[in-house]
Amino acid sequence: MNRNETANPGAIGLDVGTSRIVAARQADQQIRYTAQLNAFVGIPYSRITQNVLQREGVPHTIQGDEIIVTGNESERFADFLNKDIRRTMSHGLINADEPDGAKFIRAIASSVAGKAEKGQKLCFTVPAAPIGAAETLTYHEAALRQILGGLGFEVSSINEGLAVVYAELDGTNYTGIGISCGGGLCNVCFSYLSVPVLTFSLPKAGDFIDGSAASVIGERANRVRMLKEQSFYLNGHSPLENKLQQVLTVYYDDLIQSLVASLRSAFQSARNLPKLSRPIPLVLSGGTAIPEGFRDRFESALRSSDFPIALSEIRMAAEPQNTTAKGALVAALSSM
Repeated sequence: MNRNETANPGAIGLDVGTSRIVAARQADQQIRYTAQLNAFVGIPYSRITQNVLQREGVPHTIQGDEIIVTGNESERFADFLNKDIRRTMSHGLINADEPDGAKFIRAIASSVAGKAEKGQKLCFTVPAAPIGAAETLTYHEAALRQILGGLGFEVSSINEGLAVVYAELDGTNYTGIGISCGGGLCNVCFSYLSVPVLTFSLPKAGDFIDGSAASVIGERANRVRMLKEQSFYLNGHSPLENKLQQVLTVYYDDLIQSLVASLRSAFQSARNLPKLSRPIPLVLSGGTAIPEGFRDRFESALRSSDFPIALSEIRMAAEPQNTTAKGALVAALSSM
């Protein structure tokens, strides 16, 4: 690290998602990512277990007669203990049913963002409100500002869909549609020359698929999610057991149809959209959009929906699970 880098600490982009928290930072002309599952699980306390977790570097805290394991390892412990992980967030917002949710968001965010240096900037993602919702996201954003500011960072925020645009559409001067299909929400942003013109979210995403499939086959949602991420494909060539493959496909198709219907409705009812001289790109991102065949099914559904905006392409982001963190980093760097 040279003197300039020491005096001017690198900015961080932080995707605070329902499923994962991802940090992006620039190093040696490349963007590097650090991610942890945004979840936790309680396991029985013992001094031996505590010592082993410390030696293995597994993030955890002691709470009463339990050890609370946070981040990626919480999924593995929950699986072999036959219980579901607990979420700090639900439907894109801090989980009101988890009194310690904010506390563990702080712990997980700290583990991926690291220790703040003086003056270090951090831009974090926030979702858009659902279509037609009167509620605001004021509390969620303010709580995250307090949590992350309390870690010592100079914080700002960016809409999650706009972060997709910033990450992927510099070639069109940030004009186009960015969609992030995450765990709790699908976030959409139509941006014109970097200005967010239309933003909204759909409260149906990866958790909806996992929970719905789990209820049909009598399995835990956490287990379904693990199996889905390991080997599910929408093109019919998945090695998953037939029943789970069938059920996941049904709910993926339901999600895609709901997203397309919401897009069509939002753009048809929007007022004062800018007049476009040429077709614009649409970029898909997020962990829920990763299964092979998702883009093709989405494009087929959208192209046949009489969508009112001409599209030049519908493509996947280069790194779907890291896209919003990258866009947040772009926003953070632009303020330096």
